[in-house]
Amino acid sequence: MSVIGHCVIGYCSPGIRRLKHLDALLEASCQFVFRGPDATVTHIAGWGLKPTTKKARRLAADKGLPYISIEDGFLRSLGLGVTGSPLHSLVVDYSGIYYDATRPSDLESLIADAPFDEAELERARHCMALLRKYRLCKYNHAPDEPYTWPDSRPRVLVVDQTFGDASVVFGGADQQRFVEMLECAVREHPGAEVCVKIHPDVIAGKKRGYLLEAARQRGCRILAEDISPWALLDAVDEVYVVTSQLGFEALLAGRRVHCFGLPFYAGWGLTHDRLHCERRGFERSLEQVFAAAYLRYCRYINPYTGRRCQLEDTIYLIGDQRRLHKRFSGNWAGAGFSAWKRSFVPAFLGWPESMRFIAAKSARLRGVAAGTRVVAWASSLRANFAEACRDAGLELWHMEDGFLRSVGLGVDLVTPLSLVLDRRGIYYDAARASDLEAILRETQFDEDLLQRARKIRAQLVEQRLSKYNVGSCGAPSLDLPADRKVILVPGQVETDASIARGSPRYKTNLELLREVRRSNPDAFIVYKPHPDVVGGGRFGAVGEADSARLFDAMVSDVSIAELLDRVHEVHTLCSLAGFEALLRGVKVATYGLPFYAGWGLTQDRLDCPRRQRRLSLDQLVAGALILYPLYIDPHSGDHVNAETAVELLADARDRRRGTGLGTRLYRLFRNRFLRK
Repeated sequence: MSVIGHCVIGYCSPGIRRLKHLDALLEASCQFVFRGPDATVTHIAGWGLKPTTKKARRLAADKGLPYISIEDGFLRSLGLGVTGSPLHSLVVDYSGIYYDATRPSDLESLIADAPFDEAELERARHCMALLRKYRLCKYNHAPDEPYTWPDSRPRVLVVDQTFGDASVVFGGADQQRFVEMLECAVREHPGAEVCVKIHPDVIAGKKRGYLLEAARQRGCRILAEDISPWALLDAVDEVYVVTSQLGFEALLAGRRVHCFGLPFYAGWGLTHDRLHCERRGFERSLEQVFAAAYLRYCRYINPYTGRRCQLEDTIYLIGDQRRLHKRFSGNWAGAGFSAWKRSFVPAFLGWPESMRFIAAKSARLRGVAAGTRVVAWASSLRANFAEACRDAGLELWHMEDGFLRSVGLGVDLVTPLSLVLDRRGIYYDAARASDLEAILRETQFDEDLLQRARKIRAQLVEQRLSKYNVGSCGAPSLDLPADRKVILVPGQVETDASIARGSPRYKTNLELLREVRRSNPDAFIVYKPHPDVVGGGRFGAVGEADSARLFDAMVSDVSIAELLDRVHEVHTLCSLAGFEALLRGVKVATYGLPFYAGWGLTQDRLDCPRRQRRLSLDQLVAGALILYPLYIDPHSGDHVNAETAVELLADARDRRRGTGLGTRLYRLFRNRFLRK
């Protein structure tokens, strides 16, 4: 259901005012109403049935305007809203609200009418499987570790709620109903241990619940720690709830659910109900209820791009955020980072509570606590420091720029959108395995992951995005012959560690050009110097004396994405341009050992015995762009996924055309003073 025609939605809640992208979520113009709505306002919105909505409801009644209830969606965010975690979904209800069983709501009508064809039901089944795969629920910050029990007895889970919660009050329940639920669970399962999940704030005395004392009196196991609902559902056979959403998540997990109130999912034949609602006197399948609640009732938005999206997009985004949150939790020490890099490195590590920076010297490791992970910039890491970390029993991780880095150059101090973090080695060092190589060698890529990779690849090609996104984006003013093979040779920074460790035979751009010309005497060779070299910050220029015989044209002010549309082949030592060429279906020949070589997708001069697996292009993209890198939103510092990063890069590039004054002044200073 949605508002029909042009409308203006007024609201008077400061909390709603703080919501970002409200117009997109409500699909209307929204305005804050302080005293009374003006003549343009057609609807009034409030936050569900909270006491704070009295003013909004009164204004709607006084002006004869429809009232709209809004609430958090069923898949809200990674963390809690009270801690600032951005909202990913919202429910918008024009007749009631889903947790109010005293009257119909839009959700109840959607379930009752059940106008779902087989395609939508299949989509519902797929999304339910995704939620199970990524183990997602409304909030997803809690640890998801296997729960250890002292014996093998069966377990039954009873779910408490906070006192006075609106879903309890309007779900037909009270204190007595909770006690009755607990007594039934104990009585109906004499051979099982009854476990009562209490909200952590209740144990801490910050909030009231319904069952803490009753559970203690009956000798039940009290579960008070903050733990993922999926970890609990793995360990129990049946679940007792009043109106908690955990009951619906238990249905998704295949558990039998007893309801002692009237949540939105009760009354449809899916749960064992102790209360009944005459309006819900017929059966609905789990797919039908899910499709109504998650596909039609909820609205989803990417909070970092401000664009509306689908449930699947939200699952992938929060799923990746949760994976990274788990991976990087703990204490970190950054070794040898410049002041500039120190400004953004903590965000890529998930803003760890304990993050200190030290000099990359073995003596500084004595003050680092056991269990702390040390991270250092891979290309500036010294072997003796790595040995010192091993001697100290500290795990050393290697950090470098990602493959979709930024709009602008790192040498110009442009903050990255993407980095990689590797505990085995680093992707450009072919002498030893890296995390990326392990991902490509060992991952079982499922169809969902491959579909994501295909979509990302298509977006990168369509948006003409690359690592740095510099150079003109119009059609290149380059006259190429129609009767000759056109080869692009991307130049590299010759002092880069990628050449030192990833190209054992050829070390300079000149050597590469000579070999390409020798092997392709009749080809039209286009040479593109590396942007860092053109900007004057790095070494790797090719002298004019060699240009006439080694290449036919040199371009420096055209983006690599534009050039790749016009060439037949790319020949490279180990440049990322080779990977970007593969994305566009361009033939690639490698003269070193870049991360994308050795998997059957390129013509390779060298062999890497560790890389025997044959990969599809989508598998390579999934590993290199989805599973390996880290991406952050530049405004919030939150982790985001690859799909979001692609949109953010495209938006940033479209906003920024040309080289800014600050960058030009920094280049002048750097070239005049810092390189001496």
